[in-house]
Amino acid sequence: MAKTIIHTDNAPAAIGAYSQAVRAGDTVYMSGQIPLDPATMTVVGEGDFRAEAVQVFKNLQAVAEAAGGSLGDIVKINAYLTDLGNFAIFNEVMAEFIPQPFPARAAVGVASLPKGVQVEAEAVLVLNA
Repeated sequence: MAKTIIHTDNAPAAIGAYSQAVRAGDTVYMSGQIPLDPATMTVVGEGDFRAEAVQVFKNLQAVAEAAGGSLGDIVKINAYLTDLGNFAIFNEVMAEFIPQPFPARAAVGVASLPKGVQVEAEAVLVLNA
């Protein structure tokens, strides 16, 4: 099966050896997004968890759209939080961006994330489902 690399300037450029997303058939595997402004590559809302989470979902949305889908096409999302005390806020922000029925999800507490951010999320989309 051929794979297609997904890239958009509307989401942060990869800061390592990875692609923003890879499409294989009707499945799109989106790399983790942190709250970076795609134009400046600086952290948005630094220290404000809600603002960071909103930017993460804006970045995921941009990649999903570049792949020909939307956040409503997400079937699985993985969230990484440096403080699981922010889990309720993450849920609120996710519900603002992703329509019901909600995808499957995992939320993991981690010691640290790139650039000192508080949240990262990655997702899998299925298109044409």
